Amino acid sequence: MTVRTPASPAEVTRNSVVRISPTAGLADFQASGEIRILILDDDPSVCTFIRTLLGNDGFMMDTLSDPSQVEGWLKGQSYHLIIMDYILPGLNAEQIFAWVRDYQPEASVIVVTGYPSVESALSCLRARTYDYLTKPFQPEQMRNLVVRCLEQKGMLRMTEEALRETLGNVIRIRRKHLKMTLQQMSDKTGVSLGYLSQIELGKNSASIETLYRICLAIGMKMSELFQAVQGKE
Repeated sequence: MTVRTPASPAEVTRNSVVRISPTAGLADFQASGEIRILILDDDPSVCTFIRTLLGNDGFMMDTLSDPSQVEGWLKGQSYHLIIMDYILPGLNAEQIFAWVRDYQPEASVIVVTGYPSVESALSCLRARTYDYLTKPFQPEQMRNLVVRCLEQKGMLRMTEEALRETLGNVIRIRRKHLKMTLQQMSDKTGVSLGYLSQIELGKNSASIETLYRICLAIGMKMSELFQAVQGKE
């Protein structure tokens, strides 16, 4: 970890890489390049929590807990994603949104707040923020939001291993829901029992032709299969 020191070294930190447990979910994704994230919260412990929660190779994260530095900081380094508390002492959220529009036009914004209201929700809608999350939030909620946001920006993609495992899991769940055995699916698809088993376990990649046969057997369109895979992320 290195520290940037524009004015108050205790208030701004940079964390280039923080490893998290593979069970957390983000380990199943690869960054297409360096992803720059800014976390704004006047509580340093919240900044640290979110930064650690999102730790991942390819993420460069800055945290800022001094509201007086927000405008100057937004004028500097460009970011792909800004995670900000809706209420920062001495600042108005509308003003922060305006700064983001002026200085960070390519950044998506996720707002978190401990004091949700219709007014703040409407303010976020007007500012076209990516999403609005209330505190306290579950770690998975924040991770899923960040993953969806960065995927839509084309900056995150599932690893090949995670894609195989997720695809196999979707197929297995659908097959069992239909009360179909692997042997029955093998008979319907003309694909060997062993190969189908390896696909469901995520050990082998299936060709487009094989996936098409499987989809016919389990009554799914190819598009539905991949939508289900995305839903598992």
